[in-house]
Amino acid sequence: MWFANFFIAGSITMVLPFLSLYIDELGDFSSSFVQTWSGLVFGITFVTAFIFSPIWGRIGDRYGRRNILIVSATGLALSVLLMGFATTVWQLFLLRLFMGIFTGFIPMSQALIATQTPKRIAGQVLGTLQTGSITGSLLGPLLGGFIADSIGYGTTFQFVSITVFLSAFIVFFGIHEQKVEKEDEKEKSSYSSREVIQHIVKQPVLLMVMIVSMFVQIAHFSIQPILSLYVGELHGPANLALFSGIAFSAAGLGNLLMARRWGRIADRKGYVKILVFLLFMAGIVYIPAAFVTNIWQLVALRFLLGVSIGGIIPVRTAYIRQEAPVAMQGEVLGYNTSLRFLGNIIGPAMGGMLSGLYGFSAVFFVTSGLLILCGAVMFMTMYKNPQSVRHAHSV
Repeated sequence: MWFANFFIAGSITMVLPFLSLYIDELGDFSSSFVQTWSGLVFGITFVTAFIFSPIWGRIGDRYGRRNILIVSATGLALSVLLMGFATTVWQLFLLRLFMGIFTGFIPMSQALIATQTPKRIAGQVLGTLQTGSITGSLLGPLLGGFIADSIGYGTTFQFVSITVFLSAFIVFFGIHEQKVEKEDEKEKSSYSSREVIQHIVKQPVLLMVMIVSMFVQIAHFSIQPILSLYVGELHGPANLALFSGIAFSAAGLGNLLMARRWGRIADRKGYVKILVFLLFMAGIVYIPAAFVTNIWQLVALRFLLGVSIGGIIPVRTAYIRQEAPVAMQGEVLGYNTSLRFLGNIIGPAMGGMLSGLYGFSAVFFVTSGLLILCGAVMFMTMYKNPQSVRHAHSV
């Protein structure tokens, strides 16, 4: 599953560096047209992903998550392949819309591994799994830019579709899913969507963990559209693409180094406690980024941000593993993924608007405030519901 996630994340991120350049190549467009449609083409994928994630999660609970992963990877491969033949911006837009239907491969793989893993080591195992997608995300943009320069944008899409399909091949031949009906005699073997939503709403800590997922994505993605511009302001135009890549990758490196360790620590100390700590840590790290005076200060802070953000995904997934019965885990994680995709939509729009109105520093201040507020509310929720936190320790 690690290798399947590596190929999916690496392949999908390969096309991101030249997506706007590909749009520019499809016609004689103004720069404002290209910028506008780059945002629309990038963001539309998350809209359909937001809608379909709970649906795939529910189907996975009923018919097996391995089968959904094969369908997801195949759908992604077909979408990317057809993008290489697009001749208009509208065709590319519609294909990115279609691609969003199948975008939940990595969250679904987390749901699969969570149900196949003993609760006592869920955080460590999910942290290890996450390093696969992080490694792919670090290498993907670098390889994508190099390949696109060598063989052209359209051909690169077609090449990438082969590596995406390789993930479907890996899952089909390399993964055996053991059906786990229930872990407790009181559990049911299936749940309606209404029962799943009631289960989430009746557990304040679980509900808050899922809402935090959205705000973490808002915070993380609010910086993405302005990071290259901020790097240019700090460093100047010389080698801007290279230094922007270094700033992006620094967070990924911190994430890669610490994801597994945070998962292991949370297995011992409790998932909610570590989640609260990481939210405060991420919020505090964001503040000094507004005051940096050179690129290397920003890179160091991005690395520390990656260290803190890196633990949040495996820790929250492991907590859901603890609190949701096996027969509904896929759907619960599907709702969690939907909230994350909603954050992916809101974050870039918020970051761009704030930077345009009040400057780059405002984005860092607001983002920091969001994360610290989430940490504070999460702490209060934990304090008021000690029974939920106590159950979330390793067994």
